[in-house]
Amino acid sequence: MSKKQRRDLSPDEQHILEHGRLQLLTHPEELARCDQAILEHHYLHNVTLVGEHLRYALLYRGRWLAVATWSSAAFHLKDRDNFIGWTAEQCRRRRGLLANNSRLLVLPDCHSPNLISRFMKLMLQQLSADWEKRWGHPIALVETFVDPRFYQGTAYKVSGWSHLGRTAGWKRDADDFYEKHDAPKQIWIRELVKKACVKLRAAALAPAWAQVEAKVTPRCTAKAGQISSLMEAVRAEVAEFRRAESLAYPIAGMICLMVMASAQGVTRGPQDLADYAQTLSQGQLRVLRFRHDLKTGDIRCPGKTTFGRVLCEVDDDALERVLLRWQQQILGPTQDRIVIIDGKKVRHGGVEIVNAVNSTGRFLGSVVTEAKSNEIPAGRRLLLQQDLAGKIVLADALHTQGETARQILHQQGGDFLLTVKGNQLTVEKTLESLFAKQAFSPSAHGADPGSAAGTQPGAAGDPLAGVPGSHPPPGGLSGSPPGGPLGDTNPAQGQMVPRRGLPPEQFDPRRVARSGHARAQARLLGH
Repeated sequence: MSKKQRRDLSPDEQHILEHGRLQLLTHPEELARCDQAILEHHYLHNVTLVGEHLRYALLYRGRWLAVATWSSAAFHLKDRDNFIGWTAEQCRRRRGLLANNSRLLVLPDCHSPNLISRFMKLMLQQLSADWEKRWGHPIALVETFVDPRFYQGTAYKVSGWSHLGRTAGWKRDADDFYEKHDAPKQIWIRELVKKACVKLRAAALAPAWAQVEAKVTPRCTAKAGQISSLMEAVRAEVAEFRRAESLAYPIAGMICLMVMASAQGVTRGPQDLADYAQTLSQGQLRVLRFRHDLKTGDIRCPGKTTFGRVLCEVDDDALERVLLRWQQQILGPTQDRIVIIDGKKVRHGGVEIVNAVNSTGRFLGSVVTEAKSNEIPAGRRLLLQQDLAGKIVLADALHTQGETARQILHQQGGDFLLTVKGNQLTVEKTLESLFAKQAFSPSAHGADPGSAAGTQPGAAGDPLAGVPGSHPPPGGLSGSPPGGPLGDTNPAQGQMVPRRGLPPEQFDPRRVARSGHARAQARLLGH
């Protein structure tokens, strides 16, 4: 409409714009009324909503003037995805942060200037908050399609939307099928958050958005060659325990599938494994040697019950051996000196497992806790499977046990760093006494009345002699270069001479004695 054709709003029309009220529809009767209005008056005559969705109405004095529906965003939209700049995998995992204005309708006899743009403004102000309240997460960007045969998208343009281009002329007919309709539509989008596109394509999402990504089922990205190498390793080690006539899913393929799922964070049980299997392509399923469906010709995916049977009956020791060997083949040997043990209860599984990993998270083995026992003896059995020579074992306070420490130190030649808590009173008091301030030895006491307090006798020899772990090299102090780090020894008097630039009052030999004593006592639990 040109400027010459524009007219001023009547008082009634202005009153509608100022006092029209937005209402989120939640009651079943309201939802049905909204759907019926769209079926009767919208040119598509279709109320199908995909995924998460909301419905709104614009009311004036109790009368419905317009309705709108919002649903999940389109799976594949080239212009939109190029505009955001995210990868295909980011799109798949973060698409939940987008919403689609699937229907927008002004009811008959309710048209007035600026009504539709006012309705849109009210919805965009409230949409993200309503979406988060209903679906548990906010919305960052919205999209819609406009059929140019009927409309030009003016209502979206005046509401701050951007026209990106046109669709390719396909519509989704089922979950994974599309059909050509030869009626391309305009694509319009609008950011609800400042720099939403930059944030959507970032390496990591904000915490409020990350929950959307966390709920998405991981998709198998392994190549055929990677799957084949693991398949061969499993087939050589793990025996098939099921009847040949019922093997639609060979044990090697099932284990490979579970390993790939676990590597991508699928750890909550058979149902999640079955959902993950649905993401595999026909090519990936073929490499796993799964059988075809006789009716459709497609390779079938295993279901929840199949995963449950395999998990219950597979030889877990043989499986662990082959996985560790395959991991070594893929990642190569590790030089990590850290071994971390920790126990976890399997939710709804009724079992507890103690796992060992290194500082990078690399799997080193696991042991199931025996019935009517706990993870302490299970942790010791797990440590016996590890080569601890020259390594350091880290564990929580539950494993701060004398027997565990002796096994690590004396039996397996390792060191340990164990946590001590307040409920281990004897150990805690012993450690506190070791780190308490002590007088330098030898000091003045009844057995040596000739030694004055605070002085160091010349002929007494090395003050650190006899303290385990503190034998000095020829230079003087333990671990120091010849001559010592603080000064040189005067052979004639047997006293420490401070080096140039270090005032005598700053030299405290007691610190050296205490540090050597603490190192010696650090292995207390192992003696």
